[in-house]
Amino acid sequence: MKKLYSALLVCTVVLAAAQDSRTLYIKGNALLLPVGVVNVGAEYQLSGKFTVQADALVSPWKSFSGHQAQLYMAGLEGRYYFKGAFSKWYVGANISGIRFIAQKWNHWGEGPYQLTPSSPVYNKAELYQDGYGILLGATIGYQLQLSDNWNIDLFAGGGNAQSVYKGYHESLGVRYDEITGWNRSGEWLPYRAGVMLSYKIK
Repeated sequence: MKKLYSALLVCTVVLAAAQDSRTLYIKGNALLLPVGVVNVGAEYQLSGKFTVQADALVSPWKSFSGHQAQLYMAGLEGRYYFKGAFSKWYVGANISGIRFIAQKWNHWGEGPYQLTPSSPVYNKAELYQDGYGILLGATIGYQLQLSDNWNIDLFAGGGNAQSVYKGYHESLGVRYDEITGWNRSGEWLPYRAGVMLSYKIK
């Protein structure tokens, strides 16, 4: 019985020490901040080489170079570090939800847009999409330690985006897609990149 109690005590101490040794960083994306886009997150250590990160991105721009660019995104990412948590190269898998009132990248520019031969002809630069989406993808990154409490996290990633949206003409306020319900679309695209400045709080 004494051996059992001793073993339980040792396990309790080890688990408590393991819990105490787990690290938490808070971070902000220095690459996007100069253009008025806020991207913040928190990364927590799960084990020696695994972490989980929660992050959010807010682009409040109703007009960015004359284009709608309102994006509100939140997501979770699991990361595996080859050397050890928060050190050097890592890969990650993520899922995010997004709310957008924005213009498709291929509509950034003047030019005619006609849905069908009998549809009105619009200037594609005046068309935007209002909707929701889910993104599933992967990330590759590198964390560089600056000091005991500060890291730089460089990363890029992308994946598959599935969205529902309604298409509008900005000045006329009409649906250019000529339906009453939701459009659906799916595409592969890059949607994560930056230089995160990270501070260890635990």
